[in-house]
Amino acid sequence: MTNLGILSQLAEERPADKEPLPNFGVGDTVRLMLWISEGSSSNQDSWRLQPFEGTIIRMKKGQAGNFTVRRVQRGFGVERTIPLSSPRLESLSVTRKGKVRRSRLYYLRGRTGRAARVKEANRS
Repeated sequence: MTNLGILSQLAEERPADKEPLPNFGVGDTVRLMLWISEGSSSNQDSWRLQPFEGTIIRMKKGQAGNFTVRRVQRGFGVERTIPLSSPRLESLSVTRKGKVRRSRLYYLRGRTGRAARVKEANRS
């Protein structure tokens, strides 16, 4: 099987026990629940759910789609890139819809405080 065939299977496979992801886009503030392994790499028996809330600054759709979520934590910018079909992604909920005019919000990396906010969309 070619690489393209394997990638298409991974992108289409969202485990049946998990609900489909809601509609979300760049600029939205989302809350993720991710499975994190605790302990050393040799002993990965203990897993726990960890929340991660931030603004989506980039999305890649298609066969191997992923998105990048950014938040500022203790004065440092933290970014996580999560594949759409990741088994570690337990749930995703949109807490705030953002109004943006760009598909990549890399300019938020150089901003802090109120300047780093994204306006809220007036969608119903």
